[in-house]
Amino acid sequence: MEDILIVDDSDSVRNQLKWGLDSEYRMHFASDGAEALSFFNNQPTKVVILDLGLPPDEEGTEEGFRCLRSIVDSSPAAKVIIVTGQNERENALKAIQMGAYDFLQKPIDLSELKIIINRAFYLHTIEEENRRLQMAVSDAAHDSNGIVGISAVMQEIFATIRKIAPSDIPVLIIGESGTGKELVARAVHALGTRKNAEFIAINCGAIPENLLESELFGMEKGAFTGACAQIPGKVEYAHQGTLFLDEIGEMPLSLQVKLLRFLQEKTIQRIGGRKDIVVDARIVAATNTDITKAITEGKFREDLYYRLGVITINVPPLRERGDDILLLANLFLKRFGERNGKKVKRFNNTASEFMAAYEWPGNVREMENRIQRAVIMSESPIIELKDLGFTGAAQSKSRAKLSLKETKDLLEKEMLISAKKEFKSSITKVSEALGVSRTTLYFLMKKHNIDFDKKTEEP
Repeated sequence: MEDILIVDDSDSVRNQLKWGLDSEYRMHFASDGAEALSFFNNQPTKVVILDLGLPPDEEGTEEGFRCLRSIVDSSPAAKVIIVTGQNERENALKAIQMGAYDFLQKPIDLSELKIIINRAFYLHTIEEENRRLQMAVSDAAHDSNGIVGISAVMQEIFATIRKIAPSDIPVLIIGESGTGKELVARAVHALGTRKNAEFIAINCGAIPENLLESELFGMEKGAFTGACAQIPGKVEYAHQGTLFLDEIGEMPLSLQVKLLRFLQEKTIQRIGGRKDIVVDARIVAATNTDITKAITEGKFREDLYYRLGVITINVPPLRERGDDILLLANLFLKRFGERNGKKVKRFNNTASEFMAAYEWPGNVREMENRIQRAVIMSESPIIELKDLGFTGAAQSKSRAKLSLKETKDLLEKEMLISAKKEFKSSITKVSEALGVSRTTLYFLMKKHNIDFDKKTEEP
C-alpha cells in the first residue's frame, strides 16, 4: 500500500479524502506548510495532495506556493497534485510551471482524483526505472571492452568470460546476427594473458572461397599467376595473440580441414609453400548458424566443431535480455548525443514502453542504428516513437505483446493526436469529442508530451 501526504487545513476535505482513499492508500495529513514539510523531510512520499490556501494565508496562495517549492526542490520526483478553487485557474497553471504534477478543482470529484493519483504513481514508477537505468549506464553496468548488461543472463556470460579468459582453450560463440559476438570475443582476448598482442578478426562468410584460403594462411611468391610477393595470412598475424573467426559456419569444407590441422598441430603452410610455420594463437570462433544442423547436413565437420567448442558461449538475442533493452537504449542515446553534439535528454514513455516490448530482429545492431538515426533527425530533446523509424507493421506486431495498460497508453496518444488534427487544436472541442474533462485532457497532453500550440506528427 502506497503512502500519500494530504496538506489541507479543511476538516471536511480531509474527512472526504480519508473516507474515499483510506482503503487504497496509507493516508498522512498536515494542516499547514510547516507540518507538511516536517513530515515530508522525514518521510518523503511519492504523491502529495496540496491545497494552496494554507495558514496563515488561508485566503491567499503564498504559503501554498512556498510549500510546493520546498517539496519540488527537495524531491523533484514527487508528484504534487494541487487542489484549487473554481476561479483559481491562473494559480493552478503557475503551480504546474513550478513543478506540480496536476491540478484538481473544488469541489473534489473522488473518481477523477483517483484516476490522477493512479497515473501519478504509474509515472513515478516509470521515471524511477528510467533513473535506475541511467545510473546503471554510468556505473558498473558493463564488463570489459564495451559489453553492457545488468540482466542475469549477461551476468552469467561475464562470469564465464572471466573464468576462461586466462586460459588458451578455444572458444565458440553462438548467437543471432547483431547480438555482439565480436564484443564477447574481444573481451575474452582483453582479459587474457595475450591482451598485449594482436586481436585479428576475419569474417569467413564475407570473403569468396577462392580468396579465403590465402587470407587465412597466406601465400608464397609465385604460388599462382599474379602472386608477386610473399604474403603472410591472418593466422600468422595472430601469432601470440588471438584469431577471431567470425561466421565460422560459412567456412568451406576444404578450408575446415586445414583449420583442423592447424588446431591439432599448431603449424600452417602458406599456399605454394612446403615449409611448416609454427603459430601460437588462441582461436575464438563465432557463428549465427545452427552448427548441429550443419553437421547433420554434412556442411560442417564434427571433429572441427569439437575442437572449436571446448567452451561454448551462447549470446542471447536482445528480446530475451529484459532490463538490458532500456539500459542499452539509454547508453546509445547518451553516446550518440555527445558524439553529434545534440542535447537529447531521454525517451518519452511511449517510446520506452514500445522498445521494451519490441522483438528487435536485428538485435543490438538494429537498436544502435535506430537510436543513432533518431538522435540525428530529432529536433526535440525528448526522443519519441516516430523518431526511431518503426513501420506501422512493426508497431502493430510489438503492440500485440504489450500489456493491456501499455496498449491503452499507446491508443490514448493516437486518439489525442487524431482529435487534435481534426479539431484544429481546440481544447474545448477535443475534450468534448473524447468525452473527458478539460483537466483530464491537460493531464493526458502532459503525459504524452503533446502541445496543442504546436504541430504534432503522427505517432
